[in-house]
Amino acid sequence: MESTPTEESTDVSLPHTEYTLRAEVAGGLGPQSVLDSSTNPPLVSKLHYDFVSWLGDDIVGAFPCSIVTEALAEAITGAEIDEVIVTKNPHFERFFPDTAAILPEWKWLRPTGEPHESDIWQDEQGILIVSERALKVMRKFSLENCRIGTYGESEFA
Repeated sequence: MESTPTEESTDVSLPHTEYTLRAEVAGGLGPQSVLDSSTNPPLVSKLHYDFVSWLGDDIVGAFPCSIVTEALAEAITGAEIDEVIVTKNPHFERFFPDTAAILPEWKWLRPTGEPHESDIWQDEQGILIVSERALKVMRKFSLENCRIGTYGESEFA
């Protein structure tokens, strides 16, 4: 009986694709935000997001933070989800009353993962990076106005 060589199991990590997410900027950090701007990107310990518009995406941002709808927050893993103070700028309510009225509940997406190892992390410039697995989940929600690029392809990805 001839024996066939058995293939040895190799634990070689194959490179995986990561993506940059540059969310719609639908507002900015409100006055109740608490941040340490002695670092870059600034460290935010309390987030207040003040909406001035909204095009309907489930993720929006204002450097260096991202917030997601409550529905998206419940679907993703790999990041800390925290509370955010959300306000609507008076101009938003005045000029876009229908949109302001349907603004959903929001949560703070706090990427705490390790670069190139976690599903959701932030690079040294404050750009949100997600794995293919995380992006697949996020694409089940509205990302129409979110610029998605392949991480590392260009500085503008």
